[in-house]
Amino acid sequence: MLQKLLKDRRLILASQSPRRSFFLKELNLEFEIRIKEVAENYPIHLQGKEISEYLAKLKASPFSGILKAQEILITADTIVWLEGKALGKPKNKKEAVEMLKSLSGKKHDVISSIALTTINNQIIISDTTQVIFKKLTEEEIHFYIETFKPFDKAGSYGIQEWIGYIGIEKINGSYFNVMGFPVQKFYTALHDI
Repeated sequence: MLQKLLKDRRLILASQSPRRSFFLKELNLEFEIRIKEVAENYPIHLQGKEISEYLAKLKASPFSGILKAQEILITADTIVWLEGKALGKPKNKKEAVEMLKSLSGKKHDVISSIALTTINNQIIISDTTQVIFKKLTEEEIHFYIETFKPFDKAGSYGIQEWIGYIGIEKINGSYFNVMGFPVQKFYTALHDI
């Protein structure tokens, strides 16, 4: 369906995330990947979705002035929001263990934002999903980190992996949003562009 609407457009995904590429392929969309490195720093006063929206926009900034008229740039960011604090990607095993321990037995929000940028416009979409973890054992945490090495994932976990199978008791909201890409909202926004 979208192919007809986008026949004169070119989608550019500025992300190395295999999950985001997977979702675009599953939507039967043609796209190319272009990466421009950005330091993912944000002002400390930002809260919740302000952070993911800021970072999604920031990731689009290196493309300013070089996008062509027919191109739509897709940038995204996901954070885990726990007790008023953002958890990004862990830098090492120690940080990954600390993150999972802090999530154990608690509920948190996963917030994803996508920026759709053209030469004339930028649309930001965001989604929030509440996730509730069971109490994780030390053994479960260490097994997961050693086996799955979740260093590219916000909050140090992937819902679609082993830890999601055994550790997540409940979610309220979009499953795909927890994977880092609110597919339904993206589809609707792309349709509206």
